Amino acid sequence: MFDLRSDAPACRCEAAFDGDRLVVDADDCPEGGRLAAAPDCRATVVGRLRDQDADSVVTEAAGLARHYEGTAAALLVAAGRFVERVAVHDAALAERAERDPLAAGHAAAGRSGPVARVAAETSLADCAAAAESYEGVLRPRVAPSVAGARVTERPPPDARLVDRYDLDTGAVVRWYERPNADLRHYHLTPVELTLDAAATRTLAAAADHLAADGDGGHRAPYRAVRATADPGEVPVDTLSSVLSKHTRGLGALGDLFADPAVSDAYLAAPAASTSVRVEADGETLRTNVRLTERRAAALASRLRRGSGRAFSRAEPTLDATVEAGDRSLRVAAVTDPLSDGYGFAFRAQGADRFRLPDLVDNGTLPPAAAAVIGVAARRGASVLVAGGRGAGKTTLLGALLSELPAASRTVVIEDTPELPVDRLRENGRDVQRLHVDREGDGVAPTAALRTALRLGEGDLVVGEVRGEEASALYEAMRVGTDGATLGTVHGDGPDAVRERVVSDLGVPASSFAATDLVVTCTRAAGGARVVDRVDEVVGTDPEFAPLFDRRGEGLAATGRVDRGNSELVAALAAPDETYADVRDVLAARERVFG
Repeated sequence: MFDLRSDAPACRCEAAFDGDRLVVDADDCPEGGRLAAAPDCRATVVGRLRDQDADSVVTEAAGLARHYEGTAAALLVAAGRFVERVAVHDAALAERAERDPLAAGHAAAGRSGPVARVAAETSLADCAAAAESYEGVLRPRVAPSVAGARVTERPPPDARLVDRYDLDTGAVVRWYERPNADLRHYHLTPVELTLDAAATRTLAAAADHLAADGDGGHRAPYRAVRATADPGEVPVDTLSSVLSKHTRGLGALGDLFADPAVSDAYLAAPAASTSVRVEADGETLRTNVRLTERRAAALASRLRRGSGRAFSRAEPTLDATVEAGDRSLRVAAVTDPLSDGYGFAFRAQGADRFRLPDLVDNGTLPPAAAAVIGVAARRGASVLVAGGRGAGKTTLLGALLSELPAASRTVVIEDTPELPVDRLRENGRDVQRLHVDREGDGVAPTAALRTALRLGEGDLVVGEVRGEEASALYEAMRVGTDGATLGTVHGDGPDAVRERVVSDLGVPASSFAATDLVVTCTRAAGGARVVDRVDEVVGTDPEFAPLFDRRGEGLAATGRVDRGNSELVAALAAPDETYADVRDVLAARERVFG
């Protein structure tokens, strides 16, 4: 089980403590500090741990750092303690434990007397019993020295490969299943881990050059690689891309969001102590990626600078947006004292999510429901998109913006930019975004809303209705505006929305009656985001009449529109139109979506 190579070259690692870490310089070592495969390197590390414990062991060679943490560090530390104490009882076993602690632990556990007692008290016996091989227990997280994230090179030893594919960044993704595991495993191999030693050394040198040269603009990583590389020996373009990813981008997180299947990534606090989890194709998966403390702090600083908002012990929460390739990510961040250090949640707003036909194509809602919602928005209705966190409210609201008349003016009020304002402008739309600050340091939502009403007639869009601005919004809806009024609100159905708006936000029930349509989004089985129901608001003491509700696994029409009973459809008719005319418009729009 434990293969010891008697002819292995002598180790030339140099080990020294850096606080609670044992850092091993393996640049001149023939085995490169690979502890799973190199008994001599293990002996160097275990020998150093005779004198002092470490929380982790890091070996560095050719620009790569291998981080041995958790059970790996526990085995090495236990071996160091065992060697120190057992030497007076059995010098030969102590020497064996330096190179082969698993075999020594098994041998000691089978004895009686002081040797067995030392093996138990130092935990070496337990560590050896729990490990099947060095490849299984000494599984480091690996990263180039420039990287701010570490990945485990090998998958779990009991994992079964179920899928493999390449990303545009050069990274490789593998999905694994494990016996009795509650979550499947998403294994990322960034392109930098496939580089040879010469390329990795060049990458490290280029990173040092870039740091010494200052920022230098977006071409600086390429210039840094060219300044330190032999173009005939290393892939300059690949190294430039990697360096840019880790110094200008999101590092390994950028690789994760280069996967179109990934919609969310979660880093529980403290981010440096927990592996990233992702949501891919609606499924939550564990990954082999973990941020370093330095990267977590740098990410927090970047979010603080980019948003222009405070993020500190005094203001321990932050909402912001960042770009990852061609995807925009919303980030929710927390820190001390609200959490144990930095924690982050990322959500991608995909480029294909901002048009209603795309949502029909991916099954979010059927063509008939899309037609009703889209025509209602186009003809100036007041529409609330409801649902819980992650149900797809903002995605649907963004899609509805493309349904508004091209000639109309649209004012968008948001505290965290998520809606596709820039994309709409690129398509020639007249869209004005107003930034609001709910923390009291900038323009408050209510003031922004009143400003929006003075900016001219048109459509009004509120990213999320959740504060004192609700009363002003409903006053505007009640007296009437020239265009549509759209927004999102938390609530798992129309009754919950009314309770939220009337009871929690203080809007009179008679004002809430100005709402025309409540569209409820939810997460279906498997994690897909779907429209769960569509209700029109009827009466001055408002009640709800479903136009579409979920039957089985699909969203189906209730027949209210076809029977001629919909107050909404009647209200959408222009002065020279009948109810039947609006039904014809809906049918034509449904055919477009279908």
